[in-house]
Amino acid sequence: MPRSVNVVAARRRRKKMMKHAKGYFGRRKNVWTVAKNAIEKGWGYAYRDRKTKKRNFRGLWIQRINAGARLNGMSYSKFMGAANAKGLELNRKVLADLAMNHPETFAAVVKAVK
Repeated sequence: MPRSVNVVAARRRRKKMMKHAKGYFGRRKNVWTVAKNAIEKGWGYAYRDRKTKKRNFRGLWIQRINAGARLNGMSYSKFMGAANAKGLELNRKVLADLAMNHPETFAAVVKAVK
């Protein structure tokens, strides 16, 4: 009895994968094994860097808050310590936005925390 291969399902599976290789350069876009490896590697990088992105943004927010706090005569650590002691409900993302785009409002927050 001859071996049965489900060509329809296999082609569908490969087409679905090759759709993700769209825009790649050279053999990465049209050779099955090369494309599959490139796609899987890309997915690994994407997974890793979704975590890294959160880290990078937190660092950026801290730098912005530090710059805003120092303009108002406080260091970042003293400001955040006082803010937590006062029970300030604003997170770093909001505080960084205030420090960057609304310095007068951020100055009022610093004054309230002092």
